[in-house]
Amino acid sequence: MSRAACRALLCLLLIAGFGVRIEAQTQPPPAPDTEVETAPVTLDGVELFRVRGVTSFPAETRAQQIEERIHAVAADRSIPTSAIRVDAHGSNEKVVAGDHLLMIVFDADGALEDVSRGDLAIVMARRLQQAIDEYRHARGPAALSRSAALTAGALLGLIAAVAALVWIFRRLEVLLRSRVQARVHSVGIQSFEVVRADQIRKALESIFFGVRALVMLAILVVFVGYVLTLWPWTRGLSRNVAGFALAPLETLGGGLVANIPRLVFLAVLFVFVRLILRLIRLFFESVGSGAVRLPRFERDWAMATYNIVRVAVVACALIVAYPYIPGSQSEAFKGISIFVGIVFSLGSSSAISNVIAGYMLIYRRAFKVGDRVKIGDAVGEVIETRTQVTHLRSVKNEEIIIPNSEILSGQVLNYSSLARDRGLILYTEVGINYSTPWRQVEALLLAAAARTPDLGTTPAPFVLLKRLGDFAVTYELNVPCGDVMAIARTYTALHKNVLDVFNEHEVQIMVPAYEGDPPEPKIVLPKDWYAAPAAPPVERV
Repeated sequence: MSRAACRALLCLLLIAGFGVRIEAQTQPPPAPDTEVETAPVTLDGVELFRVRGVTSFPAETRAQQIEERIHAVAADRSIPTSAIRVDAHGSNEKVVAGDHLLMIVFDADGALEDVSRGDLAIVMARRLQQAIDEYRHARGPAALSRSAALTAGALLGLIAAVAALVWIFRRLEVLLRSRVQARVHSVGIQSFEVVRADQIRKALESIFFGVRALVMLAILVVFVGYVLTLWPWTRGLSRNVAGFALAPLETLGGGLVANIPRLVFLAVLFVFVRLILRLIRLFFESVGSGAVRLPRFERDWAMATYNIVRVAVVACALIVAYPYIPGSQSEAFKGISIFVGIVFSLGSSSAISNVIAGYMLIYRRAFKVGDRVKIGDAVGEVIETRTQVTHLRSVKNEEIIIPNSEILSGQVLNYSSLARDRGLILYTEVGINYSTPWRQVEALLLAAAARTPDLGTTPAPFVLLKRLGDFAVTYELNVPCGDVMAIARTYTALHKNVLDVFNEHEVQIMVPAYEGDPPEPKIVLPKDWYAAPAAPPVERV
């Protein structure tokens, strides 16, 4: 390509680019798709007209200033409404009342209403005359007296309406209880009771109470709205009374309608989970009663296992239901959930440890209700086992409540668990001098055991030589226990008989602080057994 041709081509490209640039610059910018902001001008709650604003002078500020001027003129009865006129200027129209400026009308205001500036100013002036006349008339003595009379009449009407409604609702409540509730029965599937009759009755009572409350609220709203319209100072509020009362209901209703599919799913899930829990409960109740037997599964574990399974089923149901709960995705709901979780985790650590310990005790079979146990320093009969604490009844009829976590970390002595099959052995120790033959001591202890009533039969009483001490030989008498719940009474009778037998045979029981043999054995002779105030037992014929 020659140099001349290259120059011609470059010139064509520059001309084409310049033309495109000129065309782009000459195209008009797109019109902004925005609405003009306006604000209402009101007097006694009645909207007179609306005005527009600009960026430096918003519509709300302009409307507020116009309202202040109108109120000042309306409150000054020396200014007649006939003095309200329109003064024409070169670029605007002024609406004045005598020497007082009320507002200024610009060309933009007329363009907003699609009329000329002058016509709009004349219409606004007439509207202001009418509004100020009504303002002054409503505050006159005759109008205020009429408002007071109508308010008193409305109050009497409200009292009469409330009294009549109370009488009607009482009659309806009596009718509901006598005719409707008597025909309400439980809803069930075969032997499963899905909804109890008392629950249906409570639901009907709640519905009746809700209807009554709504009717009373509606009457109160009508009364308040009517009374507010009678007085000029509250006339503006009267137009919002219904909105105040119905806005929450409208919001709730809109939310309810929008979440109907979710609520239906939650209702179906609730009924399904409730039915599943009833089936599970029936199964474990059958296991607990022995109607259903599971290998290597104790009957005492049935209800505890049911509680664990119930928690698992409810947890799974909550996981499934959470996304369908209205508002579950909101930040407020998440914040409350986190707060509740933190409070629960900080304040329930001991409670959760007691619950876990309670279930572990059930599965460990350390004891059950009716057993006589020793837990720490507490001895008594187990009367109730709960998930967090265990209740004991001492021999003195005292109730002892022990947290399950302490039981799990300590030692439990159960007197009853093995006594049912192999018996329980009670034992007591005595220290006897070396000068007394051990065969005699053994015979005396067995004789004392033979005198003790209500002993068991297995095993037979026997004596063990426990220790050869520095000053005495320690003998241990072992006897079978007849009644585990009467251990203290059995020990008392056994100790009495030991003392009597050794005293009868003039054998001294050594004292712990032994230093030497006394000149005479320290025994109680039979003639002194019943020294005053003791008395011998009366022989029964």
